[in-house]
Amino acid sequence: MALTDTFVKQAKHSGGAAGDKHADGGGLYLLVKAAGKYWRMDYRFADKRKTLALGTYPEISLSVARQRREAARKQLAHGIDPGAAKQEAKAAQAAVLANTFERVALEWLDKTKADRMASTQAKVTTWLQKDVFPYIGSMAVSTIGARDVLGALRHMEARGALDSVQRVKQICGQVFRYAVATGGCERDVTQDLKGALAKAAPGHFAAITDPKQAGALMRAIYAYPGHPQVTTALKLSAMLFVRPGELRGMEWTELDLAAAEWRIPGSKMKMKVDHLVPLSTQALALIEGMKPLTGTRRYVFPSIGRSEDRPMSENTINSALHAMGIDKETHTAHGFRAMFRTIADEVLGERVDLIEHQLAHNVKDPLGRAYNRTSHLPARIAMMQRWADYLDKLRIGADVIQLPVKAA
Repeated sequence: MALTDTFVKQAKHSGGAAGDKHADGGGLYLLVKAAGKYWRMDYRFADKRKTLALGTYPEISLSVARQRREAARKQLAHGIDPGAAKQEAKAAQAAVLANTFERVALEWLDKTKADRMASTQAKVTTWLQKDVFPYIGSMAVSTIGARDVLGALRHMEARGALDSVQRVKQICGQVFRYAVATGGCERDVTQDLKGALAKAAPGHFAAITDPKQAGALMRAIYAYPGHPQVTTALKLSAMLFVRPGELRGMEWTELDLAAAEWRIPGSKMKMKVDHLVPLSTQALALIEGMKPLTGTRRYVFPSIGRSEDRPMSENTINSALHAMGIDKETHTAHGFRAMFRTIADEVLGERVDLIEHQLAHNVKDPLGRAYNRTSHLPARIAMMQRWADYLDKLRIGADVIQLPVKAA
């Protein structure tokens, strides 16, 4: 006699260890045990008696259990063992779930590492670990859609990393194309993201943001045989990454060398707010070295060959870079800010709010209030020292490469 919903709901375990079987027909029955109620189907395949598990009650209702029974009977009619087919489907599903974006991306990174410099390999790895894996890394690569990738990239877009977000989208595309080639998915879904992400505004100052090239730049600066004021200003441009006009306008009265601080008044700042620049040990040594040259004057970097009451010319740093063979399409005096912003965020993993604060951008606390110039000062002091140490490491330890030279 066929089962009813009421009977299935009210069926009780009688106490036997084997449980109680209640047949519904066509091999389907309800097995009632102390631990619960189970749908089972007995069938024969290749002259062997077998049992197929169809789920548990109440998660699987009587009507759904009957649908699964009919599906199994159709498989049998086509010479398919439903039990074996179920195990194969489980194994396939497990393989799909194990084939996550993170696993595929790490495999791609390893397979293609010979095509990249070590510094680039580290940067790409950091991008993926920091900006992609937390959002889609655990997802099966075959189940990821364009919107999933877009959601991850939106986080980069929101913090203003517009130059990097396009590069990370390209990297994700390479991972998907590798997955297509290895059978992990059907297509590169990043192709559907054309026009969906903001691009960096044209006219941004050219900047070297690759650590390997930054190392070459620092070696070129330290080897530059220019005027001591110019060479010191170049080195401090990289270490302090203030705007060129702010560096040229540095006054001795603004410096507290005992406290290792440079306090720039708001009247000189773009945002019209006082700004504090912690001085690393390297920066202090450079400024101390200027005392015998300009310590009795107003400006640390006064005009060369002109009035002592005027700061260094606004073209001096860019002219020095040009003399070193670095054209304006490669790097500018203002580009040291982008160099710090990119490398500190994407390579060194510094806190974005500290980076933006030290760049004198408009940073607000969780309540919408602007931070004052001393906010997070201990953390900023430590960050500035790490940055100066990192520049030294790049300069001393990076491989020598040829920087682009402007054609005569």
